[in-house]
Amino acid sequence: MNIEATTTDKAILEIIGRRIAENRLARNVNQNDIAGQAGVSKSTVVRLEDGRSTQLVNLIRILRALDFLTNLEALIPQVPVNPVDLIKLQGKKRRRASRKKSAKTTPQKWSWGDEQ
Repeated sequence: MNIEATTTDKAILEIIGRRIAENRLARNVNQNDIAGQAGVSKSTVVRLEDGRSTQLVNLIRILRALDFLTNLEALIPQVPVNPVDLIKLQGKKRRRASRKKSAKTTPQKWSWGDEQ
């Protein structure tokens, strides 16, 4: 089954879980071993493979243990830099905002003006 825009959240969780289980089994790794490699509990692996919700960090850990972490690049690709923006920025550096330095002046003696 493919994931499409009309696929429900529950169905997507089930597809992801099934694919993780299939890949784990293709590598001949049991749930205890993958849980140990990922640093999660076996119940987390079972929950994920059953298509139930889990924390995102647990999914990342399991994908890392299965050597699928680099595949996340395709999930949310980086936005490319617009060439026009690059041309506009070329040669310009951001300057630090600072006050204008005034010429050093010697401090003037302050007075009320009524001294004689």
